[in-house]
Amino acid sequence: MNKLATFVLAASAAIAGSAFAQSSAPTAPPYAPLTTDIKANSPYSAYVQDARGIIVRNPFGLCWRTGYWTPADAVPGCDLPLCVAPETLVDGKCVAPAPVVMAPPPAAPAPAPAPAPAPVVTSEKVSYSADAFFDFDKSVLKPAGKASLDDLTSKLQGINLEVIIAVGHTDSIGTDAYNQKLSIRRAEAVKAYLQSKGIEANRVYTEGKGEKQPVADNKSTAGRAKNRRVEIEVVGTRTK
Repeated sequence: MNKLATFVLAASAAIAGSAFAQSSAPTAPPYAPLTTDIKANSPYSAYVQDARGIIVRNPFGLCWRTGYWTPADAVPGCDLPLCVAPETLVDGKCVAPAPVVMAPPPAAPAPAPAPAPAPVVTSEKVSYSADAFFDFDKSVLKPAGKASLDDLTSKLQGINLEVIIAVGHTDSIGTDAYNQKLSIRRAEAVKAYLQSKGIEANRVYTEGKGEKQPVADNKSTAGRAKNRRVEIEVVGTRTK
């Protein structure tokens, strides 16, 4: 019996000389549970391992180190914490990755400006009685004629003016040549007055038709009065 006790003590001393269990808990949690196999480093390991290369642990879950173990030989689960993804082991500690900074979403593009309204071409023709504009056989504008042209120019506001066409007409009294010249002089009188109101000279076109384009019968007084006229046409564009 004494011999058996001596043998057991000697065997225990031999094991204690070559390997010893951790004397303290791992440096940081979590601990490796006993049901978790901890693989020894290969080809060299400073831990006691079985035939499978698994580190041997005591009943308390502590790993058995060899006599030449140093902190540099520490492995996760034994002397280093087991990190759970996405954490990684950094300087003996489990470190969570830096939070991913999401770039702000790109700003919504500014709405396209509304297209400018397309200009609308406008053309207006007005016919004035020559008797209201001029005395008989004259080409000098009367006050009533000037008032009518003032009203016309006020309506040009907001119009991108292209051209004003002034056409003089007469009745059939007198020679054709004389009436032609009279119709031209009256159209030119209208142009001159429009220029005095700020209309550019190159925007006003004049023409005399004499007695060539009657709108009524020259045989009656009323018909001849209708034929003595000045027609003014305004051409331009207006924004809606």
